[in-house]
Amino acid sequence: MTSKKIIVKIAAGLGNQMFMYANAYALSKKYLINLTIDNTSGFFQKKNRTLSREYGLDIFNLSAKKSFTGDKFDNYFKHFLKKLLVFFDFFFKKKKFYKEKLNNNKMSIFTPIDLKNSGKKIYIEGYYQSEKYFSKFKKNLQNEFSINHSGINFNDKYKKNLVNTNSISLHLRRNRFKSNDGKFGDPNYRGSIKFDSVIDYVGRGIDYFRKNTIDPHFFVWSDNFDDIEKYFYGNDFTYVRGENIKHDFYLFQFAKNFIVSPSTFHWWGAWLNNSLNKICLRPKNINPSNNIDFWPEKWIGI
Repeated sequence: MTSKKIIVKIAAGLGNQMFMYANAYALSKKYLINLTIDNTSGFFQKKNRTLSREYGLDIFNLSAKKSFTGDKFDNYFKHFLKKLLVFFDFFFKKKKFYKEKLNNNKMSIFTPIDLKNSGKKIYIEGYYQSEKYFSKFKKNLQNEFSINHSGINFNDKYKKNLVNTNSISLHLRRNRFKSNDGKFGDPNYRGSIKFDSVIDYVGRGIDYFRKNTIDPHFFVWSDNFDDIEKYFYGNDFTYVRGENIKHDFYLFQFAKNFIVSPSTFHWWGAWLNNSLNKICLRPKNINPSNNIDFWPEKWIGI
């Protein structure tokens, strides 16, 4: 390792936090640079703590350590200071601040990050929601994002059923995307995705597995189970009412196949899963990310 270090700013929800870490981890391995995690600068402002968001990567066995206080910008004075430093960084040959680039429509695309002319401290900020940033280090990341087993019940009933059936994981994010009838969804959500469009896609996914696989059994994860049974028919559904987000994510690894939700949380559950001959479906016309390269090319769009 060099004397340089990468400081990655972590923010938003758990799935996004994983993208941020994965990109920085890949850079640290590629350039042989130490990696530290800024776990506070992305959450000190009230606007960044909507939907009860907080740093969540402690549920994993990450190898990177937390950043020193002096390497963070986690109060309003230091946040203002950072803006000045970013401005002056433009004029220096050896860069310290690297932020994901967006076009005029606030969209991004995979763009390789070159750290050859970087300073000793390298600040990484952005979502980087594409496997192209880190796919070469997939095995490493499967270890990094392995669940810390404290508090896990290894005789979990859901785990046994996931292992012993042709299990299909699907995830309904009802507290985010608005339904057409307005009964649920985040009132502050300004995106274009409607819950009803997600349900239509999930229905197509269920039909796909019923037609193309033997005895599929569908396991439904959700952040809101109220009256959820009305969306499904048949006896081949199990509703995974996990104890917490850690339990939910832990169980993803035991599914055989996925109808991947337009959600970074479920994206990671599917991507990290090691099931042999795994089939991952994804919506052809829905992208929850501002990154054009969000969906892995090997996943089947329907």
